[in-house]
Amino acid sequence: MNYRRFGKLDWHASALGFGCMRLPIKNGDSANIDEPEATRMVRYAIDRGVNYIDTAYPYHGGNSELFVGRVLKDGYREKVRLATKLPVWKVQSADDLDPILNEQLQKLQTDHIDFYLLHGLNRERWDKLRGMDTLKWAARALADGRIRHLGFSFHDKLPVFQEIVDAYDWTFCQIQYNFMDIENQAGTQGLKYAAAKSMAVVVMEPLLGGKLVDPPAPVQDIWDTAVAKRAPADWALQWLWNQPEVSVVLSGMNTMEQVVQNIASASASRVNSFAAPELALFDQVRAKYGELSPIPCTKCEYCLPCPNGVAIPRVFAAYNEGMMYDKPDAMRGWYKQWVPAENQASACLQCLDCENKCPQNIPISQWLPIVHEVLAEGKPYVKRLN
Repeated sequence: MNYRRFGKLDWHASALGFGCMRLPIKNGDSANIDEPEATRMVRYAIDRGVNYIDTAYPYHGGNSELFVGRVLKDGYREKVRLATKLPVWKVQSADDLDPILNEQLQKLQTDHIDFYLLHGLNRERWDKLRGMDTLKWAARALADGRIRHLGFSFHDKLPVFQEIVDAYDWTFCQIQYNFMDIENQAGTQGLKYAAAKSMAVVVMEPLLGGKLVDPPAPVQDIWDTAVAKRAPADWALQWLWNQPEVSVVLSGMNTMEQVVQNIASASASRVNSFAAPELALFDQVRAKYGELSPIPCTKCEYCLPCPNGVAIPRVFAAYNEGMMYDKPDAMRGWYKQWVPAENQASACLQCLDCENKCPQNIPISQWLPIVHEVLAEGKPYVKRLN
């Protein structure tokens, strides 16, 4: 296993961290963890040098922390640094903070959490926590030893990320980052911004929820031109480890095969290992994925606000990703779960207000009914308008 300095700390994290959000399950029930197999996987990883374990309050229907508490018995707790997260959505007042943290400590069967994150910060959640003096509370939890280091995970735009980074002397942050997300959320600029402040940066979604593992044929054809042959997942992981600002790459592994492969990848990782021709492959792959995107939406949001509440860039992104990554069913599930009915494409009233603002001249009113038919009703994808 290779190790990387964790920001300002005198400690080195394994290049690969074990994310406990996608553990093997039974009967298709995410709350029903296959504990014997998951235990085998996690302990195998730790025995081979993985020393960063990440979980959170809601993972696996609230059972991930309980599982992690059990899997880290028999001396395994002493071999790792443990990360979990404050469920911000459960915090209604400052009085909720201590009970939640104490509940997590009990579930994890530990007297301290090495790395505690404010979970999934965006503009709304950050403002909410500041209004409750959460950072003052965290200082007390740090002082009494229940928390050893404070950080945050993030899902919003770069200016919000920079504001949060500048607001406190954080030890670390966790961002969604991969070779397709260089300008999405914190992006490459955010990665470098945090690292320049001596923060450790933990990367989540390195494979974009598995979308980069089994690419469509036009993308695989580009990978096949490389002199050194790699699996698509290894290309994506090595791209991250190539960057010195990346401290840990989390992987939510759900099979032993994935654990073995990812440990092998991490053990072969090096900073600045890619030459120019290899880096150029990522530009080609990124461009090819873009060509597979049927709606030329740049997410500029000039079309917003929609008079009837349609989340236009968001629903277009879901449609495009289903086509780009050849994962239509996954994006149908995402659309139904994460886009409220009042913001789905079916809410369009064909007022054309958005089309008058769109700098890409997208026929939005024609695309939105198609998007809803495909994502909500399961109809076949449409690659282009007639």
